[in-house]
Amino acid sequence: MTSRTGSAPRIDLHAHSTASDGTLTPAELVGAAFDAGLDVLAITDHDTTAGWAPAVGALPPGLRLIRGAELSCRWSGAQPAVPLHLLAYLFDPDHPELVAELARVRAAREERGERMVGLLRADGIDVNWPDILAGAGGGTVGRPHIAQALIRAGLVDSIREAFGPDWLGERYRLPKEDIDVFRAVRLVREAGGVPVFAHPRATRRGRVVPDELIAELAAAGLAGLETDHEDHSPAEREHVRALAAELGLLVTGSSDFHGTHKTVQLGAFSTSVEAYERIVAEGVTEVASADPGISPIAARLG
Repeated sequence: MTSRTGSAPRIDLHAHSTASDGTLTPAELVGAAFDAGLDVLAITDHDTTAGWAPAVGALPPGLRLIRGAELSCRWSGAQPAVPLHLLAYLFDPDHPELVAELARVRAAREERGERMVGLLRADGIDVNWPDILAGAGGGTVGRPHIAQALIRAGLVDSIREAFGPDWLGERYRLPKEDIDVFRAVRLVREAGGVPVFAHPRATRRGRVVPDELIAELAAAGLAGLETDHEDHSPAEREHVRALAAELGLLVTGSSDFHGTHKTVQLGAFSTSVEAYERIVAEGVTEVASADPGISPIAARLG
C-alpha cells in the first residue's frame, strides 16, 4: 500500500461522528481526515452504523474508509462489572442478532441519559432533556451530550471537568446496559467482522481487565488490541504490545477522534499497513473508496 502523500501510509482506525458523540457529521469527518493527510479512516461510532452511508457518500478520492462501530461491553468477572469497548470492523450491518443487540444498547443509553438528567434536575441543576436530545441530532446519546449541556449552563468549563467525580464521572453517573464482551466478540465474528479491544490498558479511564481475560478473548475470536492511544501511557503501550505479541494478536494505533469533545486530532496515532491488511483480509465487507481507479478488491489489498 502506498500513501497518497508519498510518505508512510497514515491509517487511523478509531473515529466518531455526530452519529454518536463526535462533533463532525460523517461527511465532515471524512473531509477532515482527507485534509489531515490520512490514507485510511475507520468510522466507529458507538453502537451504531448510522454514519456509514453518509460517510461513504462524501468520501474524497484517495481516502479509504473502514466501516466499523465501537461496541459498549462489560466483563462480569469482577464486581461491579468492568465496562470496556470493542471496536468491530467490516461486519455485515444487517446481521439480525447483532442489529438487535445494538438497538437494545442504544435504547438503554437513551434511557440512562434521561435518568442521569433527572438526577441532575433533582439537585436543582438546570439541564433539559429535550435540549440534550436535540443536541445529539438523532445520534446515539451519551455522556458527552449531557456534558455539553453542563458547559452551556456555565457549570463546568470542559468535557474533562464534566466527566470528573463531582459530575458525570461518579456522582451523577449510572451504569449502562452493555453487551457481555464474550457475546460481543461472538456476534462480531458471526457477522463477518473483525473485533479489536479498544484502549485495553487505559488505567486513567478507570479499572482495566486482567491479561488473563484478554487471553480468553483471544481464544474466543478477538483479533487485536488497540495499542497506541492517547489514554495509554508509554509503559501501558509497551505492555499491550508485548501481550499482543504473546497472544498472536494484531495491534492498532488510533486517535479516538471526537471532534471538539476531545483535544486529540485525527491521525495522532497510526496503524501499520500489515495490521490494516490483516483486518481487511478477515472482514466480510469491502473497504470503501471513491477513487474510480481502485476496485473493491484492489482497495482490500492496497
